[in-house]
Amino acid sequence: MNVHEAILGRRSIGRMTADPVDKKVIEKLLEAAVYAPNHRKTEPWRFIVMTGEGRSVLGKGYAEVERENAAGKMDEEQLKAHLEKQAAKAFRAPVVIAVAVEPSEGLGIERIEEFAAVHAAVQNMLLAAHELGLASIWRTGSPTYHPKMRAAFDLPETAELVGFVYLGHPVETSVPIPERTFAGKTVWLEA
Repeated sequence: MNVHEAILGRRSIGRMTADPVDKKVIEKLLEAAVYAPNHRKTEPWRFIVMTGEGRSVLGKGYAEVERENAAGKMDEEQLKAHLEKQAAKAFRAPVVIAVAVEPSEGLGIERIEEFAAVHAAVQNMLLAAHELGLASIWRTGSPTYHPKMRAAFDLPETAELVGFVYLGHPVETSVPIPERTFAGKTVWLEA
């Protein structure tokens, strides 16, 4: 598979088997990630790989964020069931990689470029997963950016989570690929 085929064929796939992913395969994805472009070579990415019960850190983060959001809206029994459901989100894949940015400071370093570099690292990881036949999905949403989630991962105040990459073996081997066009989103400025 060449890079163009990987880009056109990659899809977010959230349905995965519970089968483990070999550590060497995960390391290949991380290697692909760190080759992303990053201005001034700051390498602002941080990765936390969770497998097995290690995923409970993410589950606790989901539950703590939701505990705050649901306060006073449910009785104790409903709240307990709701928090268990939120915590279970961490176990939808055999591997979850929390991806964070720790922006560098210094003359000429733009914070937004640090985020762009980490987003590019995630895309490299997703493309590599596709090339290796894995299912993957980049999950974000408001719990990702909540201070309680950052605390669950013991990240410093200077770091921010950019999302969670869920990885596993696909349940389905064929995922439809919708057609897309750049035409409506492109302006050509020519001499």
